[in-house]
Amino acid sequence: MRVHVADHPLITHKLTVLRDKNTPSPVFRALVGELMTLLAYEATRDVRVEPHAIETPVAPTTGVRISEPRPLIVPILRAGLGMLEGMVTLLPTAEVGFLGMARNEVTLEPTTYAERLPDDLSDRQCFVLDPMLATGGSLTAAIQFLFARGAQDVTAICILAAPEGLAAIEKTLDGHDVTIVLGALDDHLNENGYIIPGLGDAGDRLYGLV
Repeated sequence: MRVHVADHPLITHKLTVLRDKNTPSPVFRALVGELMTLLAYEATRDVRVEPHAIETPVAPTTGVRISEPRPLIVPILRAGLGMLEGMVTLLPTAEVGFLGMARNEVTLEPTTYAERLPDDLSDRQCFVLDPMLATGGSLTAAIQFLFARGAQDVTAICILAAPEGLAAIEKTLDGHDVTIVLGALDDHLNENGYIIPGLGDAGDRLYGLV
């Protein structure tokens, strides 16, 4: 497993505003989109490309284009939806699938309640979007779901993570090709499984209490 913490002053600035409990939902949503575009830039450094011959207005040349099969973006519902627009802004030719996962607030274990993914993910690069990597349960289950469909190269993009979540993923997915891209690595989890200092419940702050 590879872990990359994006170290950039604009990322830290936007994270500071996101963490502030007084930041309203509309501002929070906009900042998540902006932050996601910055993180997506880091996460797609190894996106697969192939040579592509073109004609400029003055001469022929060879550039690159995104390879087939196209990358697959998989936001984990519901909070991952807030990251989707920022990701497709940078990678508009990618396909989008969905995984609906919920955490049992007593056991902290994840359950999958919905999915919309291709049956065969062989040779696909997959990018999983999940704002908070806390216990690691939901993200681990999502990545295992993708590997079970044949994926071999999975990158997860998270706004924040706790060391406990990273350790859980590394232990469970040892031997798989997984990259984790983070906006920041926080200190620890509290007794309720929330990241400290964190930013609270990302889904609630994006969309309100439902």
